[in-house]
Amino acid sequence: MATYAAGVFAFLYLPIVVLILYSFNREGVGGFPPRHLTLDWYRMLASDGAILDAVVNSLLVALAAVAIALALGLPAALALDRVAFPGKALFRRLVLLPLILPGIITGLSLLMLAVFAGMKLSLLTVIIGHGTALISVGTTEISAGLQKMDRAQEEASLDLGASYWRTFWRVTLPNLRLPLVAAGLLIFTLSMDEIAVSFFLIGRDNTLPLEIWGRLRRGLTPEINAVSTIIFLASVGLILVWYRLRTRS
Repeated sequence: MATYAAGVFAFLYLPIVVLILYSFNREGVGGFPPRHLTLDWYRMLASDGAILDAVVNSLLVALAAVAIALALGLPAALALDRVAFPGKALFRRLVLLPLILPGIITGLSLLMLAVFAGMKLSLLTVIIGHGTALISVGTTEISAGLQKMDRAQEEASLDLGASYWRTFWRVTLPNLRLPLVAAGLLIFTLSMDEIAVSFFLIGRDNTLPLEIWGRLRRGLTPEINAVSTIIFLASVGLILVWYRLRTRS
């Protein structure tokens, strides 16, 4: 069993280790193991205007997607946890549907909606697409936090004469701080890595995954290894923070 587990982990992570090693290889792609290490490919990234623009675009899209997904996911989670209404089970399934649907289906559906609405494809349509597709992530994370929250604090606030709105701002929302941050980190990470929805909704600008994909069509280069290494390490860091916050909450 231990040998089998080691083989599975090697199959999953050995390619990533090789990618990271090649990002420091002076000879570029080819020749294993790398004999001469360098940081030149990372320095080239710092002066690559297309990559830097794509990074900025991805950050803008991810931050906006976090805002949209949390703003819509919070009331959805509250409704699912606190309110009894007809069709609640169906509503729960519809909210979670984007988690199940392939990204290509979500992207194509949102493209048809944008065309029907007469919207010009741009970063705005990508933001709307990411925010819509990731609402289910925000709803799921916040719902988990609501289920663990002590309802006695809210009941005490209401018994002392506070309104529902004041109780929400002073009691409920502070108790959801960690789940909200954890949900935001996960949404940000997924948005930064998203390519299927972006492919259908992007205009003239590029996000970082699409920029990398476009360059890969012309061949693998050391710069791609370098930027992929940065993305991998950043994603791992954000996921670790998310996991830590989720366990604490």
